[in-house]
Amino acid sequence: MPVITNISDLQRIYKKRVPKMFHDYAESGSWDEQTLEDNSSDFKKIRLRQRVAVDMTDRKTNSEMIRQPVTIPVALAPVGLTGMQRADGEIKAAKAAEDFGVPFTLSTMSICSIEDVAKNTDKPFWFQLYTMKDTGFVHSLIDRAKAAKCSALVITLDLQILGQRHKDLKNGLSAPPKPTFRNMLDLSTKWTWGLEMLQTKRRTFGNIVGHVSGVGDTSSLSEWTHTQFDPALDWDKISKIREYWGGKVILKGILDKEDAKMALQVGADALIVSNHGGRQLDGAISSMEALPSILEAVGDKIEVHLDGGIRSGQDVLKAIAMGAKGTYIGRPYIYGLGAYGEKGVKLALGLMQNELDISMALCGYKNIKDVDRSAILLPKDFGKGWS
Repeated sequence: MPVITNISDLQRIYKKRVPKMFHDYAESGSWDEQTLEDNSSDFKKIRLRQRVAVDMTDRKTNSEMIRQPVTIPVALAPVGLTGMQRADGEIKAAKAAEDFGVPFTLSTMSICSIEDVAKNTDKPFWFQLYTMKDTGFVHSLIDRAKAAKCSALVITLDLQILGQRHKDLKNGLSAPPKPTFRNMLDLSTKWTWGLEMLQTKRRTFGNIVGHVSGVGDTSSLSEWTHTQFDPALDWDKISKIREYWGGKVILKGILDKEDAKMALQVGADALIVSNHGGRQLDGAISSMEALPSILEAVGDKIEVHLDGGIRSGQDVLKAIAMGAKGTYIGRPYIYGLGAYGEKGVKLALGLMQNELDISMALCGYKNIKDVDRSAILLPKDFGKGWS
């Protein structure tokens, strides 16, 4: 293994080892990718406030997210098709998260099923729910998550209609890949990926195939999926889902202060400030720029987390300093997974913890729980520049 010093190193190796269509799926945003770029670039506008002559011994990066202990305030975000980035990818990522001590969130659109992940892990994980028109199927997903002892339900709110991602359309994204000449040529150069994929039985959407009447192959799955996302989702339906689940609920996809107030009203335990990684409404503001107004709207009445643009431990530090109680990473752990499997995910998390630990100390803090707004310097009117 070469010397890996940051997430960008993993990203370069990931690109070489994963088939183009799945690399592009993880890396792309919608339309012109303005929001995707802003998610990362807005972190760079924020400066850290260096302090000196401060006792930096006995540092602690551990915290809590929805009262669950975490080694660092980072959760692995739900990422569809993770099992196409690496064979049995969701299982490997969940095991890495469990060993490291952070939450793993399984996507509805995962390759490994809820039961697959539960069978191969010892601690509860979180389950992300897409709301579908088929209420019976939604209830069955929730029932299966309960049976697997998932400790939180993460309801995604910003995918009622699928945003257009140009690269996915051009690549003919599918799971498993369609045997076109272009795909076969690309796969022939990704032999490690191919050998591992041949050794697993998990190559399509495990939470759906075999659990929905009439869906038994790739073509019927694609047709069912594209007609099932619920454009009629509203706060009343969200409230009913929360009641049916009966456990901790996190609402993902909040970008507006009025929606944050509604998340509070329906009784969610936490909300995630997120624009779906820049993959839905291109032109929306970045998650980091949306964070201040949302915190102002809900105060400490609900736990506020942040997702989008985080590529380092310093980004985590900045989000916590702004007032977030937790953060999520998607692409960084996918880079690690695609590059080195389970150990790559742990490597990505370790890099982020190291960056967080050192940067926190140089800002004058020994404990991540003590980090506040005084740790950073903001441009004038950051988060208040739009009207």
